[in-house]
Amino acid sequence: MTAPTEYPNVSGMLRVADNPGVWPHRGQVAAVGIGHSPTLRRWDGDPQKAIGAWVILAIRRAIEDAGVNPADVDGIVFDPTTTTGAFWPEDEPVPADFLAAFENTSDPFDGLIQLSSEWLVKNMPELTGLKFTMLAPVCMSMAVGAAVESIGRGMGEVVLAVKAWHNIPGRYGHRGPHANDTIAGPMKYGSEWLAGPPVYGTAQQFERYLYKYGKTHDMMAPFVVNSRANGLKFPEGYWAQHRPSPLTTEEYLESRWVAEPANLYDNDIPIHTACAFLFTTAARARDLRQPPAYVLGHASGGVDPGATGWGAFKPRSVLETLEEAQEWAARTADRLYEGSGITAPDVDFENAYDGFSLFHVFWIEGFKFFGIKEGEALDFFASQDISINGPTPISPSGGNIGSGRTRFWNWSDTIQQIQGRAGERQIKKDANIGVAGSFMPVWSTFATFSKTPD
Repeated sequence: MTAPTEYPNVSGMLRVADNPGVWPHRGQVAAVGIGHSPTLRRWDGDPQKAIGAWVILAIRRAIEDAGVNPADVDGIVFDPTTTTGAFWPEDEPVPADFLAAFENTSDPFDGLIQLSSEWLVKNMPELTGLKFTMLAPVCMSMAVGAAVESIGRGMGEVVLAVKAWHNIPGRYGHRGPHANDTIAGPMKYGSEWLAGPPVYGTAQQFERYLYKYGKTHDMMAPFVVNSRANGLKFPEGYWAQHRPSPLTTEEYLESRWVAEPANLYDNDIPIHTACAFLFTTAARARDLRQPPAYVLGHASGGVDPGATGWGAFKPRSVLETLEEAQEWAARTADRLYEGSGITAPDVDFENAYDGFSLFHVFWIEGFKFFGIKEGEALDFFASQDISINGPTPISPSGGNIGSGRTRFWNWSDTIQQIQGRAGERQIKKDANIGVAGSFMPVWSTFATFSKTPD
């Protein structure tokens, strides 16, 4: 086959403008297939469990789930970086049994701790109709946004969005400037000066939130406990597969601080896993194996600086303030609602990202889910039934808190809820319209899914 065109980034593919107007391809694209690999805490050295192998498995499962011919896949959008924070030791060679198990590229780390278009094409010969690949930074949300946009624009009719996370043995986060005795360069005046846990910035914002609205950290317990309960109903998740025990309120409240007011359970757990979603045109989706989950619109927080690629809103200082996070969450919501042709009361359930449980509050309030305004989410957790059984289901996927660090459980669940095949997690109210998105308020992509294309 002719080598597919590789697009080096998603610049120009994501809707990053305020007042964007209704998405011109509203209801013309649908999710029809989902593929998950198994989940490990860390890679165990088996070549067939390396992250590249699990990406291949996830893609094949998504294709099978949708019931399409592999030769019909004409696009793949994926993040080439797969690290959760553990990096390959500089003095350790790539295992020979891994190299022997796959078709290799000039970079021996392809398929082991990173992905490339060349490696995927070489190791998936059944994708004979592939026209393009596109590199999407950071998380599944960017891949989803670019994938649905590519179908809307006619670049392809069957496009996969792929994200994987490898987690190899080693000390988490001991990398880059953090691995040195001192920090040099311009980032010594930015986030690197923290030299601490990634949650530090969110913890600062949430401390300000608690003071501003007169709340306490303990009021987060209903959300985190509910998230774990939902995650235990996600058979592909880490906690469901390996440590299937509920989290109690007492365990949450007694947990040690990581960066006060963020405790151990306010942070997700790094894991080793992969996922793929298959999107196609609405016309084609009607004849496939699974019910379509129609995309009404997608929108992103951040900006598009053109040739340099898509990036984040810029804070006024070295860290985003609470008020900036709130502003950007609300602006992302405004872009999504306008682009999808809906308003907040139309949303039946939400699956906003929660890698740190604390900023899920900012998403809920910024999007005004279930009428929640700024400063009201913690009271809502305590006073309402936020479980899958109630009228206001919050994060029915369980998110990263419930299943481990991926930034894609929320997407999987939203599609499955709309399709009516979320299993034990299926919400009891009608799942007609759902919103999913990742990741931080400063840098994100959200989409609206619906049972109908209208």
